Amino acid sequence: MGPMIVILYLVFHAPAFIMLFIGLNKRESDPERSKTLLILAGVYFVIGGGICASFF
Repeated sequence: MGPMIVILYLVFHAPAFIMLFIGLNKRESDPERSKTLLILAGVYFVIGGGICASFF
């Protein structure tokens, strides 16, 4: 059961981590797009956390 929980967590939160990483890397070259990506990553993380928590 333990490895399955980790896999589900990574599946639900992988896009948020990817957007967070891209947003942090683009912070100096394109601040407006970076801000948008960081906000979307935060929203996705909160929604993904809620969905993930509802399964368990």
